[in-house]
Amino acid sequence: MLDPVARRVLDAPLARVAGALDRPWLSPDRLTALGLALGLGSAAAAAVQQWAPALVLWLVSRLADGLDGPLARRRRTAGAAGDAGSGGFFDITADFLVYGSTVLGVAIGTTRGFDAPWEPFAVVLLAYYVNGTAFLAFSSIAERAGRQLDDGRSLSFLGGLAEGTETIAVHAIWLLLPAVAWQVAWVWAVVVALSAGHRMLIGYRSLR
Repeated sequence: MLDPVARRVLDAPLARVAGALDRPWLSPDRLTALGLALGLGSAAAAAVQQWAPALVLWLVSRLADGLDGPLARRRRTAGAAGDAGSGGFFDITADFLVYGSTVLGVAIGTTRGFDAPWEPFAVVLLAYYVNGTAFLAFSSIAERAGRQLDDGRSLSFLGGLAEGTETIAVHAIWLLLPAVAWQVAWVWAVVVALSAGHRMLIGYRSLR
């Protein structure tokens, strides 16, 4: 829901940072790999209840993830060789791995440190699974049907209540306030489930 607003606010600053980082040795895929490594580090830190390092690693990971796209677009504009398809594939799979790992890391850390229930985090993972399936299936079928949505990203994204901006914020809240993370997880699971249902409905109607 907040992604369009976030892109309008952050696109120009991220493009400037990408320009400053534009060096031959730093490719968009390497930035994606850096974001993946930092995200997995955040999940591991959360699992052992190192909440402050986990929060820092999470935020820096998402910054790296936000810079790979602007750097790739800058390279394509300059005529540099590169494959937007493989980069987009790596980016989305890395995002899913980081999101799922972070949920698992927070679940492990809070159940051990605060005797919190694990069930809300399991429901979040289920909601992520359905939500991701809905928009990835739509993107694939829409492209084959010539109905893709072009907003500058590699995939056709159907909007919803739960998008990247909200996910970054909720995961940061978990790491900032781990004692109440499981309560937040219940609310987040409902939001993601509603978003998944909305994407299923809109995607079905759009492809009819």
